[in-house]
Amino acid sequence: MNIIICAKVIPASSVTIEIDPATKRMVRKGVPHELDPATASALEEGLRLTEKHGGTVTVVTMGISDASIGIRTALAMGASSAAHILDDAVAGSDALGTAKLLAAAIKKQSFDLVICAAESSDSYSGIVPGQIAQLLGICPLTFAKEITVNENTVTIKRQSENGYDVVEAALPALITVTSGINEPRYPQLKGIMAAKKKEVKMFTAADLGLGGDVVGESGAREKVLSVGRPPTRKAGRIATDEGEGGKQIADFLAELKVI
Repeated sequence: MNIIICAKVIPASSVTIEIDPATKRMVRKGVPHELDPATASALEEGLRLTEKHGGTVTVVTMGISDASIGIRTALAMGASSAAHILDDAVAGSDALGTAKLLAAAIKKQSFDLVICAAESSDSYSGIVPGQIAQLLGICPLTFAKEITVNENTVTIKRQSENGYDVVEAALPALITVTSGINEPRYPQLKGIMAAKKKEVKMFTAADLGLGGDVVGESGAREKVLSVGRPPTRKAGRIATDEGEGGKQIADFLAELKVI
């Protein structure tokens, strides 16, 4: 079984996120980076599946050169190889542009299953995996809390408000996993040393057949118009209890149609 992990390398959790006022994009250069913890859960699940069924795990990511630290972490955890989309021309890509780049890189590989985090830990959009599935022409199975592969089918327990739903699809397929699906392993010294010898393929947008009309800032269909602090919350209503405090609260909740 050949598994692709869509990875993201993000500013380290110790970094205070800043927005560039000129570009209105997150500042990623000049800060330490790490493999997204949500990606680590997806990778761990892929590694467990190949340990059970055999096969390879390939990590595909897009980002600046600083992303290499996260790629090496993934390889040290046990991924077989990686593909890194590294190109200044893709800076400013929106969600769809990102999905097109990742899908094009995935098509360069042989795969049975694509696993993504349900959403990244820095932007939380959660829409890229579904777009990738559409572009690849495969079925998306989302919010998996458990994955089972049986010959040519994959079954997940899909997390829901009331427990979980059992969903099945034929392979190849794409799965998004919840952060609580597992506890990712830590890279061991043996894995760290082995990671130095593993292949990391480099791609530009041109290598993937994508131009400025679909990727990068010029191809973005989503635009951030402004960035600012949320409005200050208005003060709540104060109920002075002079014997009818309970009624005042009940009347207030009734106005809100809570009761």
